[in-house]
Amino acid sequence: MTTTQTVPAPLATRIKRRMERAMGPWGVFFKGFVKHPVMVGSIIPSSRFTIQKMLAPVKWDECELFVEYGPGVGTFCRPVLERMRGDACLIVIDTNPDFIDYLRKTIRDSRFTAVLGSAADVEEIVRVHGHDHADYVLSGLPFSTLPDGIGPEIAAATHRVIRPGGAFLVYQFSHRARDFMAKHFTRIDQGFEALNVLPVRLFWGWKD
Repeated sequence: MTTTQTVPAPLATRIKRRMERAMGPWGVFFKGFVKHPVMVGSIIPSSRFTIQKMLAPVKWDECELFVEYGPGVGTFCRPVLERMRGDACLIVIDTNPDFIDYLRKTIRDSRFTAVLGSAADVEEIVRVHGHDHADYVLSGLPFSTLPDGIGPEIAAATHRVIRPGGAFLVYQFSHRARDFMAKHFTRIDQGFEALNVLPVRLFWGWKD
């Protein structure tokens, strides 16, 4: 009879895993920022004040599908799930596999789906998951630092996928996101939240 021995992971790997467990979501978020600073945009997740103000205009009783770009470690995911109907769905899209893996492991909700992919492919992603459109799309992607052409592509695809009466919810540190939105959304409400690191600008683009 032979016995199979488990080979211990290298010391550096074990230390890395322990640090990630100790730091929790902050550690995952910081790791994601270091690896992909252009796509993450901020080293600190949004404040609860930003979350409350950003989600305030959403008509949750009419929302069947909520989509989020760049969910990070789920700063908005949990508040959205708390507000959603029991039969609604939340699809989050991120290009960072570390964030997607973390979300799939930590959010145990049948209404939640984390997709590794690009926000520019939102129409296909929504269709693949059995929906014709989204009611609301939330984005914290840093439009001002995205590669050339990606921002306009995301804005156009988002406008197409949102149903009439729905909205594109965007929080940014600059006004540049509004420029991309204005080409497709004729009514854009604006707000500002100082109790955030850094202070953040809020935009709600409504689809007529």
